[in-house]
Amino acid sequence: MYGYEVHRLRSAELIRQAEHDRLAREAVRLRRAARREAAERSAEGAATEEHTSRSRRHRHPHTA
Repeated sequence: MYGYEVHRLRSAELIRQAEHDRLAREAVRLRRAARREAAERSAEGAATEEHTSRSRRHRHPHTA
């Protein structure tokens, strides 16, 4: 009987962990989608603006 109870507890814990993982993945997916959507909106509004004001040169020149 003890083995059966341990099995049930372990099974319930695995199910809870799987649900938690699904919720975490869904939250990450929604955040990424929101970020992507915000980036698309800002790109539409600033299509002609430069991305950054910094020059494209490297900070330190490479040695030969």
